[in-house]
Amino acid sequence: MRFSEGMKLAGAVMGDEDKRNSQPPLVLVVEDNDDNLLLMSYALESLGCKLICQTDSSTTVLVAKEYQPDLILLDILLPGFNGIDVLRYLRQEPLTCDIAVVAVTALASREDRKRILEAGFDDYISKPYMIEDLEAIIFRYLGEKLKQYSAYDLC
Repeated sequence: MRFSEGMKLAGAVMGDEDKRNSQPPLVLVVEDNDDNLLLMSYALESLGCKLICQTDSSTTVLVAKEYQPDLILLDILLPGFNGIDVLRYLRQEPLTCDIAVVAVTALASREDRKRILEAGFDDYISKPYMIEDLEAIIFRYLGEKLKQYSAYDLC
């Protein structure tokens, strides 16, 4: 049996759960600043993630319901609905209520952090952030689904 035939056979016997677990993690990034979006995209792609990027929060809940991402990185200060409002809607939906959502925000005071976490975010990172800090949060929530190297190691 040739290698490619063995791979096809392995794919045929693999259950749906195994197929989903063998897929790269999917991350939904909601960020209205192009530079921040580019940095997050670079970090996520370097870690082996697939991503969906949004600059507008108006369709975030619909996109999350449709694609069921493994993680959502959500800016707080967005045009239209702010990140806290979006999180509230995500937590009300059965298809999105259990998705980990991390606030990525310029709101950096102790009070801001407390308010954001009390709103129901799973975690928080303030801008500007070090790429290693962003990667640590991504590893915290996506752990085993990620390749075992970081963008920092590639530099």
